[in-house]
Amino acid sequence: MLTRRDFLGGTAAGLCTAAALPVYAGSTEKTKRKGLPIAVSTYSFWHFEEKKTPIETCITQAAEMGFDAVEILEVQMTKTDKPSLANIKRQTFQAGMSLCSLSTHQGFVRPDAEYRKENIAKTIASIELAYELGIPIIRVNTGRWGTSKNFDELMKNRGIEPPLPGYKDEDAFPWVIESFEKILPTAEKCGVLLGLENHWGLAREPEGLLKIINAVNSPWLRATMDTGNFLENPYEKLEKIMPPTVFVQAKTYHGGGVWYTLDLDYARIGEMLRKHKYRGFVSLEFEGKADPKIAVPKSLAVLREHCWYEI
Repeated sequence: MLTRRDFLGGTAAGLCTAAALPVYAGSTEKTKRKGLPIAVSTYSFWHFEEKKTPIETCITQAAEMGFDAVEILEVQMTKTDKPSLANIKRQTFQAGMSLCSLSTHQGFVRPDAEYRKENIAKTIASIELAYELGIPIIRVNTGRWGTSKNFDELMKNRGIEPPLPGYKDEDAFPWVIESFEKILPTAEKCGVLLGLENHWGLAREPEGLLKIINAVNSPWLRATMDTGNFLENPYEKLEKIMPPTVFVQAKTYHGGGVWYTLDLDYARIGEMLRKHKYRGFVSLEFEGKADPKIAVPKSLAVLREHCWYEI
């Protein structure tokens, strides 16, 4: 018979190891969890159009469509004062959903130390914003050289960008690694993970992303997998970054993509997630030209079907 003290003392350790237990006493088919939680990025309703779609509107539509959570694109936010953030938290809670990620932008691929310092401060501010919202992870990037005329040109070149004159990609890895090392103490203090995305720049290929994560070697820097950012041999490359992945962004392209279109096989991707025993969120990033009110629910149905395995 456990005493109250024994129970309280052992609860924390028990919770931490629960995932490793194969069976719980009293478990039945009805009590087992089936299906990954499916979120939607507020980007799915906006696509960088001139007029920003309010975060509150995205939350309302996400709830009505049947999502479990919302991923906020930080540059889409128009207000970050405490009352506005509190209202977002209240609205999400009352809708029976959670805020699962904050997708941020930063860059460390520059020889200019002052530029990197500014982006370190910007990322720390994003961590603190996520903490205020109760969000457990932010999407981070390596950044890129900035030698493309604009993002359209970068996409035309399939994400490949030449370094600044006199430099090569290899020169930039220490800048990125050092920058993340300076950001990590704030991430750990706030309890906010950094999810490095395969999002152009030095993380355009699996080898670059893994090189940075392995060099930093911290449980607070892991990977955000974007299913639509490997334009060649996507499944082979997604498999390579699966081990450190703690968050998944799932692209769909109904109506044709804004910059490109990939015919992604979500049955195959779902099987890959199941094989690696992935238990986290899958967040829809709809990037097609179709009406989001039609295309986003259609995309949700696909993800529900193929991310519906017993865990």
